[in-house]
Amino acid sequence: MVPIYAHKHVVLPDEIDTLGHVNNLNYLKWMLAAAVGHSTVNGWPPERYREIQSAFVVRSHHIEYLQPAFAGEEVLIHTWVAEFNKVTCLRKYKTVRPKDGVVLTTGATGWVFLGLKPYQPRRIPPDLASAFVLVPPAEEP
Repeated sequence: MVPIYAHKHVVLPDEIDTLGHVNNLNYLKWMLAAAVGHSTVNGWPPERYREIQSAFVVRSHHIEYLQPAFAGEEVLIHTWVAEFNKVTCLRKYKTVRPKDGVVLTTGATGWVFLGLKPYQPRRIPPDLASAFVLVPPAEEP
Protein backbone atom coordinates (compact mmCIF):
# COMPACT_ATOMS: atom_id res chain seq x y z
CA MET A 1 0.00 0.00 0.00
CA VAL A 2 1.13 3.49 -0.84
CA PRO A 3 -0.06 5.86 1.93
CA ILE A 4 1.00 9.10 0.23
CA TYR A 5 1.11 9.15 -3.56
CA ALA A 6 3.09 11.67 -5.64
CA HIS A 7 1.70 12.42 -9.10
CA LYS A 8 4.35 14.00 -11.34
CA HIS A 9 3.35 16.58 -13.94
CA VAL A 10 5.20 19.04 -16.18
CA VAL A 11 3.18 22.21 -16.79
CA LEU A 12 2.07 22.44 -20.42
CA PRO A 13 1.88 25.70 -22.38
CA ASP A 14 -1.89 25.29 -22.85
CA GLU A 15 -2.33 25.23 -19.04
CA ILE A 16 -1.21 28.85 -18.79
CA ASP A 17 -3.80 31.62 -18.45
CA THR A 18 -3.78 35.27 -19.53
CA LEU A 19 -1.82 36.19 -16.38
CA GLY A 20 1.08 34.01 -17.51
CA HIS A 21 0.76 31.27 -14.89
CA VAL A 22 -1.17 28.02 -14.51
CA ASN A 23 -4.92 28.50 -14.70
CA ASN A 24 -6.58 27.52 -11.41
CA LEU A 25 -8.77 24.84 -13.01
CA ASN A 26 -5.68 22.86 -13.97
CA TYR A 27 -4.78 22.30 -10.33
CA LEU A 28 -8.18 20.65 -9.92
CA LYS A 29 -7.52 18.40 -12.93
CA TRP A 30 -4.15 17.44 -11.48
CA MET A 31 -5.73 16.64 -8.11
CA LEU A 32 -8.24 14.34 -9.79
CA ALA A 33 -5.49 12.64 -11.81
CA ALA A 34 -3.49 12.14 -8.61
CA ALA A 35 -6.52 10.57 -6.90
CA VAL A 36 -6.98 8.09 -9.77
CA GLY A 37 -3.25 7.32 -9.77
CA HIS A 38 -3.25 6.72 -6.03
CA SER A 39 -6.27 4.46 -6.23
CA THR A 40 -4.70 2.54 -9.12
CA VAL A 41 -1.38 1.86 -7.36
CA ASN A 42 -3.34 0.60 -4.36
CA GLY A 43 -5.18 -1.96 -6.48
CA TRP A 44 -8.29 0.02 -7.40
CA PRO A 45 -7.95 1.15 -11.04
CA PRO A 46 -11.04 2.58 -12.80
CA GLU A 47 -11.87 -0.85 -14.26
CA ARG A 48 -12.25 -2.37 -10.80
CA TYR A 49 -14.82 0.25 -9.82
CA ARG A 50 -16.72 -0.46 -13.05
CA GLU A 51 -16.71 -4.20 -12.22
CA ILE A 52 -18.57 -3.51 -8.97
CA GLN A 53 -20.76 -0.88 -10.71
CA SER A 54 -19.72 1.83 -8.28
CA ALA A 55 -17.69 5.02 -8.25
CA PHE A 56 -16.50 7.81 -6.02
CA VAL A 57 -18.05 11.13 -7.05
CA VAL A 58 -17.05 14.57 -5.82
CA ARG A 59 -19.17 16.21 -3.18
CA SER A 60 -16.87 19.16 -2.50
CA HIS A 61 -13.48 20.61 -3.38
CA HIS A 62 -11.36 23.05 -1.44
CA ILE A 63 -8.15 24.47 -2.89
CA GLU A 64 -5.93 27.13 -1.39
CA TYR A 65 -3.67 28.68 -4.01
CA LEU A 66 -0.39 29.77 -2.41
CA GLN A 67 2.11 30.32 -5.23
CA PRO A 68 1.96 30.23 -9.05
CA ALA A 69 3.45 27.65 -11.42
CA PHE A 70 4.68 28.33 -14.95
CA ALA A 71 5.06 26.47 -18.26
CA GLY A 72 7.78 23.85 -18.26
CA GLU A 73 7.97 23.50 -14.49
CA GLU A 74 7.70 20.11 -12.87
CA VAL A 75 5.14 19.82 -10.09
CA LEU A 76 4.33 16.99 -7.71
CA ILE A 77 0.76 16.57 -6.53
CA HIS A 78 0.87 14.62 -3.27
CA THR A 79 -2.38 12.96 -2.21
CA TRP A 80 -3.51 10.78 0.64
CA VAL A 81 -6.70 9.56 2.27
CA ALA A 82 -7.43 11.28 5.57
CA GLU A 83 -10.65 9.48 6.51
CA PHE A 84 -13.28 6.97 5.48
CA ASN A 85 -16.84 7.00 6.76
CA LYS A 86 -19.75 4.74 5.77
CA VAL A 87 -20.25 6.24 2.32
CA THR A 88 -17.76 9.12 2.22
CA CYS A 89 -14.04 9.68 1.99
CA LEU A 90 -11.84 12.72 2.57
CA ARG A 91 -8.75 12.98 0.39
CA LYS A 92 -6.13 15.69 0.85
CA TYR A 93 -3.56 17.18 -1.52
CA LYS A 94 -0.42 19.28 -1.57
CA THR A 95 1.13 20.53 -4.81
CA VAL A 96 4.87 21.19 -4.58
CA ARG A 97 7.46 22.49 -7.04
CA PRO A 98 10.35 20.06 -6.40
CA LYS A 99 13.13 22.30 -7.74
CA ASP A 100 12.75 24.65 -4.75
CA GLY A 101 10.31 22.86 -2.44
CA VAL A 102 7.73 25.64 -2.67
CA VAL A 103 4.15 24.60 -1.82
CA LEU A 104 1.86 25.82 -4.60
CA THR A 105 -1.50 24.59 -3.33
CA THR A 106 -3.13 22.66 -0.54
CA GLY A 107 -6.53 21.11 -0.90
CA ALA A 108 -9.10 18.52 -0.02
CA THR A 109 -11.89 16.69 -1.80
CA GLY A 110 -14.92 15.16 -0.17
CA TRP A 111 -15.97 12.06 -2.08
CA VAL A 112 -19.20 10.04 -1.91
CA PHE A 113 -19.27 6.37 -2.90
CA LEU A 114 -22.18 5.61 -5.25
CA GLY A 115 -23.70 2.59 -6.81
CA LEU A 116 -24.15 3.29 -10.51
CA LYS A 117 -27.42 1.39 -11.08
CA PRO A 118 -29.26 3.12 -9.51
CA TYR A 119 -27.27 6.22 -8.59
CA GLN A 120 -27.41 6.19 -4.83
CA PRO A 121 -24.94 6.30 -1.94
CA ARG A 122 -23.46 2.92 -1.15
CA ARG A 123 -21.45 1.67 1.79
CA ILE A 124 -17.71 1.63 1.00
CA PRO A 125 -16.70 -2.05 0.76
CA PRO A 126 -14.23 -3.21 3.43
CA ASP A 127 -11.73 -4.44 0.80
CA LEU A 128 -11.72 -0.98 -0.78
CA ALA A 129 -11.24 0.86 2.51
CA SER A 130 -8.52 -1.54 3.60
CA ALA A 131 -6.53 -0.85 0.39
CA PHE A 132 -5.60 2.60 1.76
CA VAL A 133 -3.64 3.69 4.80
CA LEU A 134 -5.33 6.60 6.55
CA VAL A 135 -2.77 9.36 7.01
CA PRO A 136 -3.20 11.30 10.26
CA PRO A 137 -2.51 15.08 10.29
CA ALA A 138 0.82 14.59 12.07
CA GLU A 139 2.09 12.43 9.16
CA GLU A 140 0.89 14.62 6.28
CA PRO A 141 3.58 15.89 3.91
